[in-house]
Amino acid sequence: MIHVENLTRYYDNFCAVDGISFDIQKGEILGLLGPNGAGKTTTLRMLTGYLEPSTGQIKVQDYIIGPDTLEIKKRIGYLPESAPLYHDMIVYDYLEYVAEIRGLDTAKKQTRIKELAQLCGLNAVMHKTIGELSKGYKQRVGLAHALMNDPEILVLDEPTSGLDPNQIVEIREIIRQIGQEKTIILSTHILSEAEATCDRIVIIHHGKIVADGSTQTIKQSAGKEQIIHITLADADFSSVHRLLEPVAGITRIENVSSPESDTLQIRITLVSDADIRKDIYRIIRKTDWTLLEFRQEAQSLEHIFRELTLEN
Repeated sequence: MIHVENLTRYYDNFCAVDGISFDIQKGEILGLLGPNGAGKTTTLRMLTGYLEPSTGQIKVQDYIIGPDTLEIKKRIGYLPESAPLYHDMIVYDYLEYVAEIRGLDTAKKQTRIKELAQLCGLNAVMHKTIGELSKGYKQRVGLAHALMNDPEILVLDEPTSGLDPNQIVEIREIIRQIGQEKTIILSTHILSEAEATCDRIVIIHHGKIVADGSTQTIKQSAGKEQIIHITLADADFSSVHRLLEPVAGITRIENVSSPESDTLQIRITLVSDADIRKDIYRIIRKTDWTLLEFRQEAQSLEHIFRELTLEN
């Protein structure tokens, strides 16, 4: 449905997006991840026709950004990170105003406003001014705005930024519901949000794509690094380090104990296909240390994200 090829965007001499390419299928929920300044918002602005690419091509169905930008905009609903709302307007009046701008006729306008009020959970605040609303409700109004013309594609830039945990869950549920019928592209740096909501994830760093696939695919392709956590009593770090360092596969041994703790907490990083937990346990068993915890950390999206976006 959407084809992005060698997309680049410069701001003067600064390259914000650097030759990225990807495809988005109809009905897919795609999460665009990356640290602040990675190029997520610039990419979304080019996808929506707000910014022109310096080089490269964006194709939506049979239309191309540039010659067919207006046709593409008709098919896209866009919610920027800070929704541009008129705070002195009543919610109903604002949505009616948006419907008029979108060219909906009178009969369809009233029906659509009722549908969006139900979908976005706005029935209880339709009579209030937008300035009175919490940030969560303002995001819902912005989402209703983006959906007014029933677009085929919905683009959301940090849709849960600044919301409390309950509001995040509510917006996430709305996105999932919308995603049953529409293609959705959302940017975020909240990994749990992407993992819970998206069918596929693209991670961007310094304007380049560093990972692309489902959460499971990215985890499987992230390498063989494993993390083991050990908590010991009656042990000192130098002795633990000396005895465990020779074990094949271990690349790093760290003391992660909190200052007020009376136990020793160790984080062991290893790159190995083999399960060496037995080797570590045998070494500990020969000492006078008391083993309080021994667990292997599952490869998490957070860990992979950190590894892929670490500054050099």
